[in-house]
Amino acid sequence: MSWYKDGLKFECTKCGHCCTGRPGFVWVKVEEMHQIAEFLRMRFRDFVKQYVRKVGERYSLIEKANNDCVFYESGCKIYPVRPTQCQTFPFWKENLENPGMWQKAARECEGMNQGRIYSEEEIDALLLEDHRSGF
Repeated sequence: MSWYKDGLKFECTKCGHCCTGRPGFVWVKVEEMHQIAEFLRMRFRDFVKQYVRKVGERYSLIEKANNDCVFYESGCKIYPVRPTQCQTFPFWKENLENPGMWQKAARECEGMNQGRIYSEEEIDALLLEDHRSGF
């Protein structure tokens, strides 16, 4: 049984705090790249050339010069097809280590501790999906 056995509240406000400001990686799988390219009505190879970088054996979306996600512009331009890493936030392993880590992350995310309650089972499924994706 986890410390979040009674669930956790979260509702994305699309504020962009998780998409902006700090350098990092937005890992993206090949099938997700295809979905995003289709959503943007781009040819796959053009999408990859313009928006993706290879990091070792993995792929990441590029960032703007200010470290913002390339798809963040007063909101996520690809929200319906955003990568798994984005879909599973804030239910990432590091945020769920203990209540203190959750609260620390919540200081930067206005949607945490707000909105609907995610059950322990839902959270564990999101953690598993995040793990399967290699994040």
